[in-house]
Amino acid sequence: MSPDKNLINTVKDLDNTAPTAHENNQVQQEQMDKRKEMLRRDKGYKANEQSSYE
Repeated sequence: MSPDKNLINTVKDLDNTAPTAHENNQVQQEQMDKRKEMLRRDKGYKANEQSSYE
């Protein structure tokens, strides 16, 4: 009988090291920076909206 595929995948996931809090913050900051840049480039903003995201 072969092992359960879900269990094998779970074990593989447990072998991976979890990112540190600092690494998580870096990823979140990159996402926010990209979002802000996208909002700056968007020409359809209202005058009072742009400054609130910077």
